[in-house]
Amino acid sequence: MQKTPILHASRIFSAIAAALLLLVLTGCNLTITNLTPDTVPQNPSQIYTITASFRPSSRIITDSIQPRIVIDGQSYKMSKSAVTGDVWEFDYQLPAGRTNASYYFICNFKTEGQGDSLPQEVYSELQTMNIAGRYVIRSEATRAPVGSRVSVLGAGFTPQDVVYFDHTPTRTVYESPSSLSFFVPAVAPGRNYKISVMGSGANLDVGSFRVDAISFQVTPAALFLRTGEQQALTFTIPTPAPAGGMLIDVTTDVPASVIMPEVMVAAGQSSVTVPVQGGKAGTGSLFFKSSAGDSSVSITVTDK
Repeated sequence: MQKTPILHASRIFSAIAAALLLLVLTGCNLTITNLTPDTVPQNPSQIYTITASFRPSSRIITDSIQPRIVIDGQSYKMSKSAVTGDVWEFDYQLPAGRTNASYYFICNFKTEGQGDSLPQEVYSELQTMNIAGRYVIRSEATRAPVGSRVSVLGAGFTPQDVVYFDHTPTRTVYESPSSLSFFVPAVAPGRNYKISVMGSGANLDVGSFRVDAISFQVTPAALFLRTGEQQALTFTIPTPAPAGGMLIDVTTDVPASVIMPEVMVAAGQSSVTVPVQGGKAGTGSLFFKSSAGDSSVSITVTDK
């Protein structure tokens, strides 16, 4: 019975020792955070920088941290980033014909022990990087009035691509594999629309776009023409057209009676005059869409 207090004290000591050991192990953690996106834009050099944060706990000897990356079965040392001390990086040359890579991180370090440094090693989970050959970098603008021409920069564009405002297709101009432009359609002003690129490749989100109100005047209010005769029609907007010009959407219910060019107010100008030529005899209207509402000019064409 006299040994019982000693045995009890021994058990208490063992429990305290185990708790202290758990605290030491917990204090030795090093957190690895991959900072490389899952999908990165393709570049001509095919060299991609893989970055990760190696954040030590207070018990880790900072100067002992030695991160490595294992990729394609090879282990490489990583270099410390000039941005911050916790970030390390590695420039990876993607082999020809490859569009992805799998990799993981290993980090060796030492912790403060009782008189000695204790070596440690931790691993990250397996990571994947995909190379996107078709993507959007940015839209030239995020708001504009109806009719404005706006560019979209990216990669992998094709002549089949069309820019959409929500579900409304726009007049889209293919300029190159890295550039498209569209004309803001006559949709309701004062609200944001989701714009996207849809075509033969993967659909791409461009972002949010706000449509501003615009109005214009058209003179004269009525045209009386003979077949083959021309008359001038002038469109005036309240402010100079933005870069790329402003397209005015013109339709008619008597297409055989009206021959006229596209109506485009040049960049920096506030008006444009176009010739309207009479075709077959008929009576109808020209219709103009703007975010301030629809307007029209009556058309009468006679053959005498």
